[in-house]
Amino acid sequence: MVLSFGTLYGQSNLKQIYGYVVDTAGVNLKGVTVRMTSTSDTAVVTSSSSGYYSFKNVKGANIRVSYSMLGHKIVSKSVSFAENATSLLIPNVILEPQNSFIEDVYVVKTIPVVYTDDTIHYNMDAFKFRQNSLLEEALKQLPGIQVSRDGTVYAQGKAISSVQVDGKKFFDGDVLTATRNLPADFIYKIQVINYYGDFAKDRGIRNEEPEKIINIVLKDDSKRISFGQVTAGGGTRDRFLGSMGINRFNDGQEVSILGSVNNTNTSLFSFGSPSGGGEREKTLVDVIDFVDPTDGLNTVKSLGFNYSDQITPRTQFNTSYSYTRKENVTQGNSILRSNYMWNVIQNSESYQTNSDDNFHKMTAEFKHRFKNNDVLEIKPVFSYNRVYLGNSKDRLINNKRVSTVGTYRDTSLNKNPNLNVDLVYSKAFKKQGRKLLGSVVLNFNSHDKFEDVQDRYVLIDSSTATPKFTRVEQELYVRQNNGTDGVKASISYVEPFSPYSLLEIVYDYELTNMRTLRRVEDKLKSAEKGSLYYVDSLAVHYDYRFMSSRAGLNYQYTPNKMFRANIGFAVQPLVLSGNLPREDLYYEYANVNLVPTAGFKWRLNDEVDWSVDYIGKNNQPNFLHIIPITDNTNLQHIIVGNPELKAEFANRISTMLRKFITAKGQYFETNFAYNFILNKIVSDKKALANSTIQQTTFKNTDGYYDLKWYFLFNTPLFSENLQLDVVGNTDYYNNLAFVNDTRNLTKQFIYSQSMQLRYSWSDYFESVFNANYMLNNATYTWPYRTKITAQSLLLGAATKGYLNDYITLGAEMSQRFNEGYESSFMNNNPTIINAYIEFSFMKNRLALLRFQGYDLLDQNKNMGTYSEYIGNDLYEARNNRLGRYFMVSLNLRLQKYPKKK
Repeated sequence: MVLSFGTLYGQSNLKQIYGYVVDTAGVNLKGVTVRMTSTSDTAVVTSSSSGYYSFKNVKGANIRVSYSMLGHKIVSKSVSFAENATSLLIPNVILEPQNSFIEDVYVVKTIPVVYTDDTIHYNMDAFKFRQNSLLEEALKQLPGIQVSRDGTVYAQGKAISSVQVDGKKFFDGDVLTATRNLPADFIYKIQVINYYGDFAKDRGIRNEEPEKIINIVLKDDSKRISFGQVTAGGGTRDRFLGSMGINRFNDGQEVSILGSVNNTNTSLFSFGSPSGGGEREKTLVDVIDFVDPTDGLNTVKSLGFNYSDQITPRTQFNTSYSYTRKENVTQGNSILRSNYMWNVIQNSESYQTNSDDNFHKMTAEFKHRFKNNDVLEIKPVFSYNRVYLGNSKDRLINNKRVSTVGTYRDTSLNKNPNLNVDLVYSKAFKKQGRKLLGSVVLNFNSHDKFEDVQDRYVLIDSSTATPKFTRVEQELYVRQNNGTDGVKASISYVEPFSPYSLLEIVYDYELTNMRTLRRVEDKLKSAEKGSLYYVDSLAVHYDYRFMSSRAGLNYQYTPNKMFRANIGFAVQPLVLSGNLPREDLYYEYANVNLVPTAGFKWRLNDEVDWSVDYIGKNNQPNFLHIIPITDNTNLQHIIVGNPELKAEFANRISTMLRKFITAKGQYFETNFAYNFILNKIVSDKKALANSTIQQTTFKNTDGYYDLKWYFLFNTPLFSENLQLDVVGNTDYYNNLAFVNDTRNLTKQFIYSQSMQLRYSWSDYFESVFNANYMLNNATYTWPYRTKITAQSLLLGAATKGYLNDYITLGAEMSQRFNEGYESSFMNNNPTIINAYIEFSFMKNRLALLRFQGYDLLDQNKNMGTYSEYIGNDLYEARNNRLGRYFMVSLNLRLQKYPKKK
């Protein structure tokens, strides 16, 4: 009886310990050796692929758990149980990288780049940077990474979409805010990650196309530090800039306050650079140009706040707020030539656009892990946009013997509040790999628009012996409210039915409700009648709904680290419906799509991998396509919506091959993609007889496809001081449109080849040489076969020299050659030259005095040129940009490290 009692008493005191092991980026670590010791027991386990480990039937007191993995620091923890507790969840254990020194082994070189499955690691200690360099300058030195003039970061040819610091978003992931505020001296490692999203990460199944993000791993002595900067500058032509930034990092707690104001077209939160930055559509070609890519003259003000903290061992909280105000004045001229069978309509315009854009954005992220290991994430985002727009156009439109001369004025006030809430719940199971996840996204959007339109012109008809003159005037006041409410929900159950296989059952639901109310007052008739006169034909009360559900199965097979394959199939019924209550009209379109997905990734060896993927998805028409009215607020360009449009079904097949040669520091990547779209939404244009008026509506058609191929290669030449980057792009578009009810095929071929050569000589000299060639060839089939070929060649060079530790000289120059464009202003060949000198002083060179001259030849102001060839339209335009100015600025960097004990 005594022995039995002792046995039962011992069993009643058995305990369980479990938890997760992650790296500094928050990625779960597999293969970590976890050792548990106590006064009565010793046990060793290895973490699973999800980083999970557990010890059952733990006996004894003075319990300690240690974690070890090759290449990482060893972590040890003492464990104590609460009174009467039988289980304990240890908070996530973070293993940091470890530089080990082994006796009789000499480390002669730090490996600069390490390539893993979905991550490229850049060891910053292996690269040389000037003291006090910001992250943006440091990124320019890393192989495979380019930074454009407006601050956009490209890694392996793709734009970086988000930035994290130690696994947490910094200012909601804003790339520019991070790269132009974080000092490079504080950073231990840069990780470029193929990110499939939080939902895919939790599921463990990767069957979507990833985006590229950057995770910044801080040095150990920089995890508790205060830093910031203050900048002020003034120059000729009333140029000015000022900025302020204060940041505090404290072992996972992050607080940042940033603000800036400038009229130098400089990107937000930047303390200023010789070239500035902009916000147009970004391409990799911009990386090697030294022009300022922002149209018009801008005054930008911004203010931001970011807070992140582990408020409890199980709860992570992040929040940020930002406000920007951008005032823009743009002047320009354009031609739009529309080619019809019997006539050519050419619209020549000179215009000025004024805008005042105020944008508020507040985000939050709450993540909590319950005691049973379930996880809840809540991410609300609220934004409010208030924009004033003013357009003033003088235009001349010709069509054979009919022409119009007149003016068009359009002023509007737009208010756009938006709320988006993302909720994710992940259910934990004891069985490794089994997962149940639910996701709900709620969106509430409203858009109020108040618009004044004045259209005045004289119609000149020269088809008769005596020209006929007709004066046309229109003044409208438009008040419109658009509302969009949507919900997206997804539930996923993942079951491992073998050590290498995962089977997922997934159901997705999407519902979008749109509504619009529009009233249009004819101000001329209101003045004539002495009372408000509304145009019934332009009034709208329209409700639209898009509803889609998708049920499918996904299977993923991962026999080892070298191979992963997935295949899936889904059935997706969808319904598009529209309702005009006033006219008692109802439109509906229903369809069922069969959506297969498939792909594999095969790592042929440690340095080569190959992947193939297929993805299909629906694209619903936007509101302007379907609104069922004849919109003639612009009398020369009438828009007619088509409420019977179907949703597009897009298919994408892509393959990618990557090769890393670590010993030589080389990287090669090539990608080929084929996209084809069923029920493609295209324009359908008509020219009204004996006039300069064009009317556009929309319809569905098949036959659209495009082919896209690119490659990139970077390698050191002769030594690591000389780096070569080569990038090539080839795009082919088989585009469709309708002109006078006739199908028009546009075949467009775009080829680009660029090279960048970077040289650095110790701490004395840096230089970069660029070359880019671009060919744009477009062929039309209607009204007759037409071919347009435009070419552009860009050559550039930049250099920076350090006379000593305190004086820096820099200059950059680019020359562009254009030919083949329709308009003479498109074929200009500008030369851009920038130069500056910097003086560093104070302790640790924390102060920087800068004298700079921007666009010394005053030619950037003519660089805002654009061309577009779609359907039967040829469009070419030139906008003004910021020209030559000189500026002096002072930058003070602030740093405070914790006192050493």
